[in-house]
Parts: sequence; C-alpha cells; structure tokens
Amino acid sequence: MKSLPLPMPHLLSKTAFIIVLSMAMAVMVGCSSPRTKPATVTDRSAGSASASEPTPPGYYRVKKGDTLARIALDNGQAPRDVAQWNIAANPSFNPNVIEVGDLILIKPPAAAKTSKPLEVRPIAPETVETPKADSKAPASKPEMVAEPGIRLSWPAKGKVTEEFNDKNKGIDIAGKVGETIQAAADGNVVYAGNSLRGYGNLVIIKHDNTYLTAYAHNSKLLVKEGDNVRKGQKIAEMGDTDTNSPKLHFELRVNGKPVNPTPYLQ
Repeated sequence: MKSLPLPMPHLLSKTAFIIVLSMAMAVMVGCSSPRTKPATVTDRSAGSASASEPTPPGYYRVKKGDTLARIALDNGQAPRDVAQWNIAANPSFNPNVIEVGDLILIKPPAAAKTSKPLEVRPIAPETVETPKADSKAPASKPEMVAEPGIRLSWPAKGKVTEEFNDKNKGIDIAGKVGETIQAAADGNVVYAGNSLRGYGNLVIIKHDNTYLTAYAHNSKLLVKEGDNVRKGQKIAEMGDTDTNSPKLHFELRVNGKPVNPTPYLQ
C-alpha cells in the first residue's frame, strides 16, 4: 500500500506566508485613520451635498470648468487679489488647484463678513419736520443708461464683426495680426496671461472698483500684471490665439457683470 505524499515544506511555508500577510493587511486597514480633518474630505462628484449648500456672502462656490482667473473676472476682481485673500484666510490654499464645491473668497476679508444691520430707532412723530408745500423736493432720477460713468476710447481700429449679445460678452473687432491694441482708459493691469480658456493671450485692466476691461486673442502682450497704463497706451498686438481669425475681443465689466461696451466708447 502506497503512502500518500506529504506536503512539501516549501509549499507550506508559502501558504502560511500568504495567510499571515492577508491578516496583517486587514488589521492595518482596519486600524488606520485619516490624518486630515474630516471636514476637508468632500465628495466632489455631481450631486454632492456641498453643491446644494448655500454660498455665504462674499464667497463663490467653484463649478466645473472654473479657474481662479475666470472667477475673479466674473466678480470684478483682480486674480492676484483673490489669490491673496484666500491665502491669507487659508495658508494651505493653492490658487492653481481648485476643486468643484470649494468656497472662494471674492471680496476683501472685511467686506466678506456679514455686517450687523443698522439699528433703526423709531422717531417720535412730533420730532419729524413736515416739508413745506412750496419746498422743492428732489425728484428721483431714473437710472441713466445712456450716461455711462466711464468714457472709453476704441481699443483697436477695424470693423466690428460681432456685437454684444447673450453668447458674446463683448464686441469683436477684426484686423490683422500685429496691429495695435491700446488701453481704453487709465488703469492698472490686473491680469496678463493665457489661462482663461477661450480668450487666448489676454490683458485685463482695472480702472476703478467698478470697471474692468478685457482684451483677448492677442498675438503679443506688451504689459505685465501690476503695470499702470494710460488711456491710448499700446498694451498688446492683435492676434488669433484661441480663435479662428485675427481679431480683438473686447469686454467691459461693471461690478463683474459683462455689459455692452459700445455706449461707453468714444
């Protein structure tokens, strides 16, 4: 009668090693814990809870396709200011890496805080002076759309090939590569680069706390962020970057909102 072959020692050792390794891994996974705060772990997928949460005043919630420069432009701010505010509020903030659902500070920190409503105390009727019948009360003036608060010079010579509309947030001026692009008004260059998709080489000038102008598709930029420019100064050369023909796409933003620049141009 033949005896059954006994398992080889090396096979037993291999099997035992696999079992021990599996048990060790299970223990490690079960005992491990994240080192970061739970609040920083957010589901970025569509339909996440963060997307439906209300956005606090002074903040913007990142959507798919956003960039910091785009967020700043749409809210009438300089990209570098938005980056600085968020870094000051959160030193780990990386302006080059933002995710869907992130909250971005878009107002100066002091302005972002919800201010307390003014306490209105009722005035006794006898202390209120009634205006005389013959006194001329100032008539309320309607908003004068035809009287813009800033006067702009034409940023380029050429034919307007597309007017302001729902899809085109500015006007397009056709021309040739290398033609002069000039500042439409005095201001400070708050952006000079090409990180905004669809704009190519772009210059953004901040004229005051209300008005921004944007100059897109340039072949060459002649200014940099932080430069102060004068009305009529050459800031770029016309091009066809990120578009199909040489042109200037010119935008005017009022408090971050795109408006038709034509009534403002002289």
